[in-house]
Amino acid sequence: MATHRYLVVDVFAHTPLEGNPAAVFPASADLAPGEMQAIACELNLSETTFICPPTRAGCVARLRIFTPQREMRFAGHPTVGASFVLWRQGMLPAGTDRFALDEPVGAVPILIEPGDPPLIWLETPPVTAGRLYDPALCARALGLDASDVLDATTPQMLSAGNPIVVIALRSRDAVDRAQFDLSGDVLLRGSDSEPVCTYVFAPSADGAYGRMFAPSHGIAEDPATGSAMGPLAVFMAQHGLLEGTKRTRFICEQGTRMGRRSLLHIRRGAAPDAPIEVGGCVTPVIEATLTL
Repeated sequence: MATHRYLVVDVFAHTPLEGNPAAVFPASADLAPGEMQAIACELNLSETTFICPPTRAGCVARLRIFTPQREMRFAGHPTVGASFVLWRQGMLPAGTDRFALDEPVGAVPILIEPGDPPLIWLETPPVTAGRLYDPALCARALGLDASDVLDATTPQMLSAGNPIVVIALRSRDAVDRAQFDLSGDVLLRGSDSEPVCTYVFAPSADGAYGRMFAPSHGIAEDPATGSAMGPLAVFMAQHGLLEGTKRTRFICEQGTRMGRRSLLHIRRGAAPDAPIEVGGCVTPVIEATLTL
């Protein structure tokens, strides 16, 4: 039998048992992809991350990220969680606060901002725009009334590595009342075969209050979705939902409805094509060994 050490960290949280938990296996070179997928299913977290030797020049490590049902090209909270583990476990060159991680979507730049705890930032892949959606159809998929959709906004699929349908709602109450399952997923996907994530939000004093559903990924609801923050920032900017200083930096609160409050920091330069960064704190909660 072989043993494999792993850690569980709560990402985008200052407090244990909040944020989005991610399992991180620091040494995974000897695990086959099928074993990684089976382990992710066994642990049944939103994502499980396996740190492997890099295949891209200039990257300190390669990440393979799995939901309980499939491997991801990119995911935010596992990337932030794995970056914390690399830093905390002394797996980075001494004095390193900037590095890149090798993921299927490409090299992902990381910055560790000093603090107690440190704030870990990732630069999202470029955001690409997809199809627009009928607001009434989206409301029906969410079990809401058409009047719950925010006026003068059109739901849209946007992607920073993962396709995400972004839907703006009128209020925090509407966000909390949303219900989304596989039947709603089918309504939004139509004849498309690629699984999508559905992100609903309402503008807030700090920036946004949101929830994310991904039943076709095996995730009924995600407490914090870093890969959705680039699309969210683009959507909010396009619809004039970011005013003043929130144009360049704001906070998204997510996971509160499910008892896993998460705070995701988003920042972007003033230029329209400036890269988008997503940051958050990480709280370690478990160190364990898995035996195969």
